[in-house]
Amino acid sequence: MRIILVVLCFYITNACAAQDPNFPDYRSKKDIFTRIVEKDIRSDIASFSMGGLDESLGKLPLKTLPATAVGSNFITFETDNLQVKIVGGTFDPKQHKLGYYEEKYLVKIDNKPYFGDYGKVPKTTIQSVTVIAGRDTIVVPPAAYVDLYNPIFSVMDRGVQKSQNKVFLSADGRKIYIYMLKTEAGGSYEVTWVIQDRKYLRRVVDFGFLK
Repeated sequence: MRIILVVLCFYITNACAAQDPNFPDYRSKKDIFTRIVEKDIRSDIASFSMGGLDESLGKLPLKTLPATAVGSNFITFETDNLQVKIVGGTFDPKQHKLGYYEEKYLVKIDNKPYFGDYGKVPKTTIQSVTVIAGRDTIVVPPAAYVDLYNPIFSVMDRGVQKSQNKVFLSADGRKIYIYMLKTEAGGSYEVTWVIQDRKYLRRVVDFGFLK
């Protein structure tokens, strides 16, 4: 799947390069894949992410959690003792402070840069990310997704609803990786939320695959 996406990114990026608007990009790179210092987490994420593609050679695929329900604004992954649910919402511009560059390009929302169709007003949000492991409910904090907009929960493929989002389980059983991928030109990004020992640990965000 990743090889196809890389080829797609290459052609679309070249086709769109001449149309790229010239405005500043304030998005932080502190959470990108190349800044992961934990060797085990880095190795695991390299096996499935676009950001880790250069380090994916020889990596064994991780076990995945099956998607049991998917719609235009939600997705659920579930087994007997583990459930992961991501829910989307609608972006209301009136509830936010919008910061424009040259009164034309949106570059900050509530004084912070954001991911997803950068330069334009978002239409949708990520409302919640919840993990239920056994009897424990693990809530991913809003700070881990509040700046991620226009997520793609599913796509139609030959009349069948499918999703590029996944939940991966580490071989040692300690970590859960919740992965979302947005591949639309102008707003591409991927995010992995890392749960370790039934606690939210961190996120990894890479962006700009399609210009």
